[in-house]
Amino acid sequence: MEPLKHLLGAEAVEAIGRQLQRAWPAFDRPGFEAQALAGLDALPLKARAEHLADALQARLPARFDDCAAVLDTAMAGDDGLRGWALWPVGSVVSRHGLDHPERALRTLHRLTQGFTAEWAIRPFVLRHPELVFGTLARWASDPNEHVRRLVSEGTRPRLPWGERLQPLVQDPSPSLPLLRTLQDDASEYVRRSVANHLNDIAKDHPARLVDWLRQHLPGASEHRRVLLRHASRSLIKQGHPEVLDLWGVGAAWAGQARLDVAPHTLSLGGSLAITVTLVASREAGPQRLLLDYAMHFRKADGRLAPKVFKGWQRELQPGERCVLTRQHPIKPISTRRYYAGEQGLVLLINGQAEAQTRFTLQMP
Repeated sequence: MEPLKHLLGAEAVEAIGRQLQRAWPAFDRPGFEAQALAGLDALPLKARAEHLADALQARLPARFDDCAAVLDTAMAGDDGLRGWALWPVGSVVSRHGLDHPERALRTLHRLTQGFTAEWAIRPFVLRHPELVFGTLARWASDPNEHVRRLVSEGTRPRLPWGERLQPLVQDPSPSLPLLRTLQDDASEYVRRSVANHLNDIAKDHPARLVDWLRQHLPGASEHRRVLLRHASRSLIKQGHPEVLDLWGVGAAWAGQARLDVAPHTLSLGGSLAITVTLVASREAGPQRLLLDYAMHFRKADGRLAPKVFKGWQRELQPGERCVLTRQHPIKPISTRRYYAGEQGLVLLINGQAEAQTRFTLQMP
């Protein structure tokens, strides 16, 4: 699989240069491309976006109104600039337009329809919150789903790759009316963003999500239930008792649980077969169960640190026996480094640890 950083490579540089020169014949395309390509290969994705923004901003008009007009023209039409090449364009707008927020927001409105302005809008949220939230309230009913998604995604407190919106980490209240408007949006793309936004809030203010579920889960449509379930995922993995109760899986497990793995020793790149065997108590009534499992991976200092993975949902009748299986690949990924040695595996039933085992990981 090709690294993500190649999304902002020579092809993106060529597209930016070509479209900017079309929009503004005076644009120094050779100078832009020379600066943009210099040292680009050594940079990761986000740094590439900023590097291209440096080269772009150095050759655009100094007056922001003129700069924005050129960028708008470059993005206009079905054959205009779009896709990942717009990330550095958004960076230029967020740097150069911060003192001209109304004009900058109009350009971001256009930009997000061809890529996303979720990173570019964040400095404006911090510097001009009243203007931005007033604008987003109107955009929440925009006919374009990408614009409506930006209303949620651009104000997520902990957006990956984005500047953290610390005021909203502390108090997410300004975003809540927007999320309330968008949670039943016709677009699944928009609803998914709302779920991720609510999940962000839950990390710092779990009681806010509990209140949200109490207000919006009863009588919810299937689309909204899916959204709210995804929004609850972090607290469900933590075994938050009120959230589990609201989803009807708060009762303690009554029965026997066994957890097995095979092989007990495997090499990085292999797959672990997980088998869960449940026997429900004959003395209990029907039990609704949410089953997850926590991989306790070894760290460099020898500690075991848990990572919870989604498992199964089941309802068992008194005395019922159930066997569940899952193949869990343990392969190199960019967000985790593995260390050889004994690792742990814990079965979580309705948020509580009910069985555990261990396996040994070898480095190839």
